[in-house]
Amino acid sequence: MSLRERLVDYSKGDDLRRFWRLFARRERSRSRLERHILTFFLSRMAHRHGGYVGNGAVIRGEPCLPHGLHGVYISRYAEIGADCRIYQNVTIGEVAGKAPKIGAGCLIGAGAVLVGDIRVGDGAKIGAGAVVSADVPAGCTVVAPQPRIIQKG
Repeated sequence: MSLRERLVDYSKGDDLRRFWRLFARRERSRSRLERHILTFFLSRMAHRHGGYVGNGAVIRGEPCLPHGLHGVYISRYAEIGADCRIYQNVTIGEVAGKAPKIGAGCLIGAGAVLVGDIRVGDGAKIGAGAVVSADVPAGCTVVAPQPRIIQKG
């Protein structure tokens, strides 16, 4: 990749290598001061990219974010397995301090919302715009409900 391509990726917010390196370093850190400093920098970087990754979120490996961190919210109580693919505007939120536990190799489509104390099995696929508040077995696909007309206009 040329220097120009790297600069373009970085300016668009698609280059998250530095972010994930700092995230991994914070997880390995033993010093409380170092964790606080790294959390500050991670928060600033996530804000710059338009997303949020909570302090305390467990992310195994480096997730694939094809559109960068744009609009992605990951609760501080969430657990995400290795090799997950997360598209833009996804919310992995908490309810009463409980957040989803997502297995390895999952795909989460654009605009999906996962909330509460739920488990998403390995290899599951969450479609764009789906709202998930119940467990999803491994290998299953969840899609948004069918649109319906509420009132004729």
